[in-house]
Amino acid sequence: MAYDENLERRILVVIDGWEGAAAKKMFGGSCHLVHGNMFCGVYKEFLILRLGEEAAGEALSRPHVRPFDITGRPMKGWVMVAPEGFETAGALIGWLKKAQAFALTLAPK
Repeated sequence: MAYDENLERRILVVIDGWEGAAAKKMFGGSCHLVHGNMFCGVYKEFLILRLGEEAAGEALSRPHVRPFDITGRPMKGWVMVAPEGFETAGALIGWLKKAQAFALTLAPK
């Protein structure tokens, strides 16, 4: 299954103008970086988010969120959100800002 290009477009609209933002094709989908650190991506129909271990743990209690696991080994600090979890623009923006905030705590690459 190809990745959700509509979700990709929605992300690009939100992050347009974010300082240090860049896009890359990766893992059969797309990913977005801020100052060289990945903060989100699209895998199939899922929104992938890098939130850090604490925030990812909290996010897992929310509906439509599960660990980021596409290989059989979940990635710590990352989550996957099903489409129902980011249907509205506000929900998508909220998720992206959480991921951006975490990525901005990391050293630029």
